Amino acid sequence: MVTLHDNANASLCALIKPLATRPGFVDTLLPEVQVLSWDHYVASSPQIYEPSLMVLAQGSKLARLGPRTLEYGAGHYLVQALSVPFMCETFATAQEPLYGVAIAIDRLLLGELVESMGTPGSAQLQTPESMTSAALDDSMRSSVERLLRCLHDPLECRVMGRARLREVLYVALRGPQAGVLQALVEQQGHFARIASSLNYLRERYAEPLSVEQLARCANMSPSTFHEHFKRSTLLSPVQYLKRLRLIKAQQMLIGEGLGVAQVAHKVGYQSTSQFSREYKRYYDRSPGSEAAQRTLA
Repeated sequence: MVTLHDNANASLCALIKPLATRPGFVDTLLPEVQVLSWDHYVASSPQIYEPSLMVLAQGSKLARLGPRTLEYGAGHYLVQALSVPFMCETFATAQEPLYGVAIAIDRLLLGELVESMGTPGSAQLQTPESMTSAALDDSMRSSVERLLRCLHDPLECRVMGRARLREVLYVALRGPQAGVLQALVEQQGHFARIASSLNYLRERYAEPLSVEQLARCANMSPSTFHEHFKRSTLLSPVQYLKRLRLIKAQQMLIGEGLGVAQVAHKVGYQSTSQFSREYKRYYDRSPGSEAAQRTLA
């Protein structure tokens, strides 16, 4: 029996397919929006996403973040409030590919919306979850559909693109994940300060960085920063930096065809042998075999 939601998901798939010109994430006319497609199962592997809303129209994903496991599929969206490394498993087949759209969370735009809405501060006693999922209700589905339609028309995209993005974030701020999105822009809140430090860290991950330096960026004492960083990301700052460097390294080895020593240096390692040891421990294979596999492909 075909339901209304099945038809609605099919409508989203029909809008995503022409934009998904190759497997993986594909840029669109709007820099803040990417479409995603995949036609086979992908085993659990380390990933890191920019803060975004990930809407799936077909297929499903399993995200593991520390002790938490989140399953989200067609008719759901993932709110990735902080850029945190996690393990991701993708379920798709050639007969039923995965189709989705990733919408970047623009903190400036989000802040404008929260201010315009006059939304009171969430004043949460607990640190919000950096990654959560929610059902795609009619309001969110309609706003995402309008955004996707806009991407098919260059003129409409140029004139109305930002308004469509604004609408999606507005709808999210009225949905079940409003709390974490508000916390992201509450300037005096610890969550927003950690988000700012993560932006700083992602821009300078190849440089020598200290906890004291990151704490100053977040306007916190080192001990308070360390406590809230670990609470928000489930990692210590040192663990986060190491994982970020290794994920960036894998992207360079596979996507840019660089040599192991060159990659080690580019992501901030002084020692190639240390980089190789830590890479193998994280991915269960050497960086050299990663580079060789790309050559064979």
